[in-house]
Amino acid sequence: MAGAEPPDRLAVGPPPVDAVVVTYDSAGTIDACLTALLAQPGVATVRVVDNGSRDDTVARVEASAAADPRIVLLRQPGNPGFAAGCNAGAAASAANGPSSWLLFVNPDVALPAGSLARLLMHTAAMPRLGALGADLRDADGRRDPAARRHDLSVGRMLAAFGGRGALDVEVDPSRPLQPVEAASGALLLVPRKAFEAVGGWDAGYRLHVEDLDFCRRLRAAGFVVAVANDVPVLHHRGVSSRARPFFVEWHKHCGLWRYWRRFEARGPALLLAPLVLAALGARLLLLAWPLAVLRAASASAQR
Repeated sequence: MAGAEPPDRLAVGPPPVDAVVVTYDSAGTIDACLTALLAQPGVATVRVVDNGSRDDTVARVEASAAADPRIVLLRQPGNPGFAAGCNAGAAASAANGPSSWLLFVNPDVALPAGSLARLLMHTAAMPRLGALGADLRDADGRRDPAARRHDLSVGRMLAAFGGRGALDVEVDPSRPLQPVEAASGALLLVPRKAFEAVGGWDAGYRLHVEDLDFCRRLRAAGFVVAVANDVPVLHHRGVSSRARPFFVEWHKHCGLWRYWRRFEARGPALLLAPLVLAALGARLLLLAWPLAVLRAASASAQR
């Protein structure tokens, strides 16, 4: 078949991959993230896009870049958000002999040795792959429920009383490669052709929900989204978010509203707009912000 990769494509070594890491006050984890990335065979470049960090993230990245020319630092004016940072990194990598694969990695993610090669091997099983995630786990080995998710819908949110588990998908242990409706943006391997086909990430999202949007648009364009259940990856979830919980929750709920307007607000559903907006406001004030206060207090007590 024209354009298809031969079955032994990876036998001679993994194809080159351009990694993109978007940082914001990520000094506590960025060194481990970059060290792990650079140790992966196939990583051609690492574009670190900094969204106005106030700590010494930039100094750490500059030190790493001095030691390894594959690291390139891009400093964004202000903080335009995660999606905008991902797009900036992808565009910068395209300007210099782009690789056919993009790897979006959170700065609080550390890939174990051989993880990228195993992800790339899985891609041969899905010719129409749009995005491939991994089995994200915390330092204690607990799975991150956000690694496998359903599409967001008002019905699912209401059925779960607005709880964080409304979109969770159970792991299927019988399937090393599990198709899902959405994977976590904390780690996504994306063919550049698929990325360009959907116009990249939607920079209208500032924080959160952008990965749900991205995966849904990929699937609408005929691509497949999946998670490699046999590739565990360490994810220190929410490291940058803990310092500004109210800011994060506000933009998360703005993202929920943007997502609903794009995918759900059609036909008669438009009549529900005032109710949906009121429900999101109530969730923010009565659930999200109080829980953010408790999590921030708990994190401070553990320091």
